[in-house]
Amino acid sequence: MEIRVLKYFLAVAREENITRAADRLNITQPTLSRQLKQLEDELGVKLFERNKHRISLTNDGLLLRRRAQEIVNLSEKTKNEVSHSNEELSGDIAIGCGELRSFDDLAKTIKLFQELHPNVSFNIYSGNSENIKELMSQGLLELGLLMEPVQIGKYDFVRMSTDEEWGVLVKKSSELAQMESVTADDVKSYPLILPARVEVNHEILNWLNADMDDINVVSRYNLIYNSTRLVLSGVGVALCLKLDNGYDDLQFVPLHDSPILSSVLAWQSGQIFSKTTTAFIEFAKKYLKGI
Repeated sequence: MEIRVLKYFLAVAREENITRAADRLNITQPTLSRQLKQLEDELGVKLFERNKHRISLTNDGLLLRRRAQEIVNLSEKTKNEVSHSNEELSGDIAIGCGELRSFDDLAKTIKLFQELHPNVSFNIYSGNSENIKELMSQGLLELGLLMEPVQIGKYDFVRMSTDEEWGVLVKKSSELAQMESVTADDVKSYPLILPARVEVNHEILNWLNADMDDINVVSRYNLIYNSTRLVLSGVGVALCLKLDNGYDDLQFVPLHDSPILSSVLAWQSGQIFSKTTTAFIEFAKKYLKGI
């Protein structure tokens, strides 16, 4: 498969119309149709369902669209890295970040680095640890701000200095909002909104001294914002990390004797990075260790 043909395929998938896609690509419709047919023949699958007004992707087409976008992104990223290899530091650094208080220290690191190297820009991807680690393994993210535990043998990392504190996010009208901290017995009877990450759920269940069958889990989340709307709507209370931003009509209450977790800025062990990314890693190691 050629990168050029994958870009053709993505254009048709986006436009849902060969004529419009051909116009955007500045090629003729017959040429585009022929390239798509050759791609289907090469893969041995049907990628499109065609009718008079629009075309849609088959299940195989949907899978190829996801993979094709990853391939095109990685190709462009590689081209940018290589083209800047002999210049003053420039280009993009892609970092995946969880919703963590330690991002404040990372933000300061980025600001200081950009003051030294103004031609460097950062692409920040927000997600949970599992999303971020998957994208790192695919080469689409260079670094990840991850909450521990992480696989020590797979990553090099520098530990962040800010601890991550667990608590419950509740409506200010809730009786829990009046407490300085809450115990497991205080929250077990409430409908609970929990993180989706398996390792974190194990920690929460240990703190609750409960099995899944003993609690009422009404929702799970990977990022907290939408779940704050569930709390406001009275769906349940959310067990989450403390963040430094506030929400109207909501109160964060720390867990009593909850596990205190740390986070790390991690990158794939043994991976070869661009000159720009390597310089940022070395800068971040020195700066973050000095905080």
